Amino acid sequence: MRRIVLVSILAAALVVPVFATGQTEAADDSIHVALSAPITGDWSEYGVNFQRSVEMAIEAINADGGVLGGRTFRLSVGDTKGNPQESATLAQKWTSDDSIVAQIGAFSSSSSMAAQPIYDAAGMVQLSPTASHADYAKGSPWSFGIVGTQAGEGPFNAAFAYDDLDLRKIAVLHLNNDWGIDTAKYFSEAFESEGGEIVGTEFYFDGESDFTAVLTKLKDSDADGLFIASFYNDGAGINIQRDRLDWDVTVLGPTSLYSPQLISLGGDSVEGLYTATGFFAEDPDPRLRAYVEGFTEKYGDPPNFHAALAYDAMFLLADAIERAGSTDREAIRDALAETSDFPGLAGSITFTERGDANKGYSKLTIADGRFIPYE
Repeated sequence: MRRIVLVSILAAALVVPVFATGQTEAADDSIHVALSAPITGDWSEYGVNFQRSVEMAIEAINADGGVLGGRTFRLSVGDTKGNPQESATLAQKWTSDDSIVAQIGAFSSSSSMAAQPIYDAAGMVQLSPTASHADYAKGSPWSFGIVGTQAGEGPFNAAFAYDDLDLRKIAVLHLNNDWGIDTAKYFSEAFESEGGEIVGTEFYFDGESDFTAVLTKLKDSDADGLFIASFYNDGAGINIQRDRLDWDVTVLGPTSLYSPQLISLGGDSVEGLYTATGFFAEDPDPRLRAYVEGFTEKYGDPPNFHAALAYDAMFLLADAIERAGSTDREAIRDALAETSDFPGLAGSITFTERGDANKGYSKLTIADGRFIPYE
């Protein structure tokens, strides 16, 4: 059996019709997969790019001959709105449809973990491009995560802060959900293990927009660094308000901050911010260039790390189906579990026994209004 590999996005590949609902046109004997993503709401930039990347991957795979001797893929897309309950409702919808063989998503760890029991009970693969909570993948043999976990990213960012940025006292501000708590925990523990000190920890709730009170408390902690476990929209707001408080401090955060929208929204307030990524849109690798240029030409903006992970997820799923030789849900699960050294754009993928991937990261900073490698 041939192994599916990431192929270049060519004009000839962009031919599969897609309805406004996000479901590709059904074809005889097509393979039906589902995507759960925040298409609307505060995290819509991530969700929309999930959909774009998965659709691009399907177009490329189908144009390259599909899988299992010529079978093509079709896609149904559901909007989680960034809400765990909506994600669980979608899981019930997907698992009750016998034509759907596997699901990609959701975006956040909270949404993925809320839906997990439903996929587990139904015996359907739940392949999340971005859920990084350390307890997500191990929660079910049907759940897989390809971004890596905060148990791996936290120590990387802590070493970045301590060894490269020479920070010794860090204040932490995190989103108060499963992912934010996990991110703050693993970073803080690792930073203290490096010899640093966490001088203050505060949190905020999803949907909050006034960070003045918590930032004022953290400013009084005498920190020389601020770690924010946030997504781009909150990250921009936090830094704008930090500037208004005249708090001149080194700011860093996890891969969730790597998005062009952080710079568009945050402007000068995010200059000098540090983050990490497993995928850099300006990487000269020919495979990455083909994807980035195809995505940018089609949609007008370059993809971010999370978009690339969604692209990888669809190719990985196609590869697993090809290796399984079947669209049987359990056979797909078993093939995914055996994945080793899959050549993703956002890093090689080998699943651990728990169903998550060990990933590497690159250091970035923002200079002159764009992300550049940290040197």
